[in-house]
Amino acid sequence: MVALITGGSSGMGLEFSRALAARGCDLVLVSNREDELAAAAEALSKEFPVQVRTRFQDLARLEAAEELYGWCESEGIEADILVNDAGMFFFKELQVSDLDRVQAMINLHVTTVTRLCILFGQRMKERKGGYILNVSSMAARIPSPGIAVYSSTKAYLRTFGKSYPFELEPYGVKMTTVCPAAIATPLYRLDPKWMRFGVRIGIIKTPQWLVKRALRALFRGRRIISPAFMNVWLPAIVRGLPGPLEARIWDKVK
Repeated sequence: MVALITGGSSGMGLEFSRALAARGCDLVLVSNREDELAAAAEALSKEFPVQVRTRFQDLARLEAAEELYGWCESEGIEADILVNDAGMFFFKELQVSDLDRVQAMINLHVTTVTRLCILFGQRMKERKGGYILNVSSMAARIPSPGIAVYSSTKAYLRTFGKSYPFELEPYGVKMTTVCPAAIATPLYRLDPKWMRFGVRIGIIKTPQWLVKRALRALFRGRRIISPAFMNVWLPAIVRGLPGPLEARIWDKVK
C-alpha cells in the first residue's frame, strides 16, 4: 500500500508517516519545508524497509491540489491512503495586514483538503477501495477570539467529514475526520517547559497517542472521532461562557 501524507515531515504528520511505515506502507511525504522533508525521508528509510518519496510543495496555493494530483499521476503513484494533516496556526486579533495569511489558511485547511479528497477519492472509488483521513480540531467546536479563522476552517472539515463519507462508502472507500484536543507538536509554539508539563499531567497528549487512535478509527470505518476527555468538558465550558465574560477574557490575553 502507498500512503500520501501532507505535512508528513514534522509534528503529527511525521508520526502518521512513522506509524504507516511500521504497517508496511510505502510513503509519499508532502511539505513546504524542504530540509525537513529530506531529513524525514532519510530517517524513515533507515528505520523501515519501505520506499519513501517526497514532494516539496506549498499546499496553501489555490492550484495545489491539482498540482499534487497531477504529479502523482505523472509519477505513477496510486495513493491507497490519503492523510490530510498539513496545517497552520496563529493566535491574534485579525488586521488588514493578515489578509494574505488568512487566505493561505483557508486555502490550506479548506480548499486544498476538499479538492484532494475529491481527486484522490475518485481514483479510490474507481479502484473500489481506499482510505482518507482528515485532521480537524477540538477548536471546530469552540470558536473564540484569536483563532476565528482557524476554528472556522476546522469546523468546515468536521462538517465535511460528517457528509462526504456517505458518498464514498458504496465504493468501499473509508473516510475519517479526527478532532484532536491539545497535542504536543510545534504547531502552537508553546514553551517546551509548559508542553512537557501539560503532557505529564495529561492535558496535552502525545502525537503517538493521537495517531494510534486516528488510524484505528480509519481502518474501522468510523467517520468522526474526538479523542481525549478534554474534548468532552472544554467545549461545554466555553459554550457556556456569557458573551461579556468571554470579551473580558479576550481583553486580558490579546
